[in-house]
Amino acid sequence: MKILIIGAGRVGSSVAENLVSEQNDITVVDTNPDRLTYLQERFDLRCVLGDGSLPDVLEEAGADDTDLLVACAATDASNLVACAIARDAFNIPRRIVRVRGQSYSENEALLAQSFGVDFVISPEKSVTQYLYSLIEFPEALQVVEFAQGRVSVVILKVGRKSSLIGHQIDETHLNLPNLNTRILEVMRGEVSIPMNRVGAIQADDELVLAIDTRQARESIASFHKEKKRIRSIMIAGGGNIGYRLAKELAQDNYNVRIIESNKARCQWLASMLPENVLVLHGNGTDESLLESENIAEMDTWLALTNDDEDNIMSSLLAKRLGARKVIALISRQAYGELMQGSMIDIAVSPAQATIGALLRDVRQGAVVAGHRLRRGAAEVIEFEVLGDISSSKLADRSVKDIQFPKSSTLAVIFREGYLIMPEPDTVIRQGDHVIVYAANRETMKKVEKMFQVSAMFF
Repeated sequence: MKILIIGAGRVGSSVAENLVSEQNDITVVDTNPDRLTYLQERFDLRCVLGDGSLPDVLEEAGADDTDLLVACAATDASNLVACAIARDAFNIPRRIVRVRGQSYSENEALLAQSFGVDFVISPEKSVTQYLYSLIEFPEALQVVEFAQGRVSVVILKVGRKSSLIGHQIDETHLNLPNLNTRILEVMRGEVSIPMNRVGAIQADDELVLAIDTRQARESIASFHKEKKRIRSIMIAGGGNIGYRLAKELAQDNYNVRIIESNKARCQWLASMLPENVLVLHGNGTDESLLESENIAEMDTWLALTNDDEDNIMSSLLAKRLGARKVIALISRQAYGELMQGSMIDIAVSPAQATIGALLRDVRQGAVVAGHRLRRGAAEVIEFEVLGDISSSKLADRSVKDIQFPKSSTLAVIFREGYLIMPEPDTVIRQGDHVIVYAANRETMKKVEKMFQVSAMFF
């Protein structure tokens, strides 16, 4: 697929890096030559220097032979203009736009009609939702949703006081009564353990679970003896993400404190956030400030500034001073991989929170939704079953008669509003939404081929 990316900032660069690995033909346009040089030296892609909202620059970038436009420049106006030109002048079939303004992201019908936007991505909104889910499920390392929000795929680290320790599992289930829960993978010491060799669950194991979202809190809580719900949150960084998250948490009666270094921004936050949010002028790396605000009593610390180094340092400091759980927003992949599992409990990548929104357009076909787990190593994709028994490898066949690739697991079937935890005799029907987990991307490519239908179906 030929993909044209407008903007080589944090989001654009991350999107390019991820999509290059999908073996796409990528062209990136930006006005900053240093950013383009950085990408050109590290990845197999083409770079064009210029303003992506200008028709001649788009033409030079090959817009007349492009399958997908991803506009993620610094300003909403530039992205929307680029999208409109891509539609009207170059007839690019699919157009995805990144917007920052909430009034834009909440008015997709207007964007589609006036600017030709097919899909809106809002990294701030995606990251905020992701962070909120991590707070709602404090034992989880990652939470993503499928099937209209009915299915949650969760990565859970088994604590040393967990009631799961010593629990014997079979090849597909946790055998928990009255809970729609399926185990998809067990990681032990960074190594994936085959289901038939797991035996008893051990402390520090990482479990990948598929859970009925309505039972998610009950399921996760049942694994732990301590069921105290998180109430006290401290956020470093009052930018768009910090503001959005503080507002949502305050509405759900969390005790929220937010630290912001810019005095004018502090005044704005204080005027816009609910009264039960305490806004502090300072820096998250200020030890005396953290101690004076009782950091040791905080259930969760979140470092959400635009500076990776500040987020890392403030999170390490917060952990040392007694914060129970620390989460850091880290854009650079190398930093995130280095810090994940250290004193920083969770390193969140804005790119990984955003890239799931693009997987459907990049993969096309039967893909409904997709997310990457474990810092991009694993994938979960929701497929729609197309075709019938004559044109499909899956339709009207029982699970026991379908050979899924090694390192992949059929997680859940979503059919007409109902969740089905598949058994060997379960029959997959045309129109079912099937959620599949793959421990690596190469395996998922094999899974995708299974959902392709023969030409006679069309």
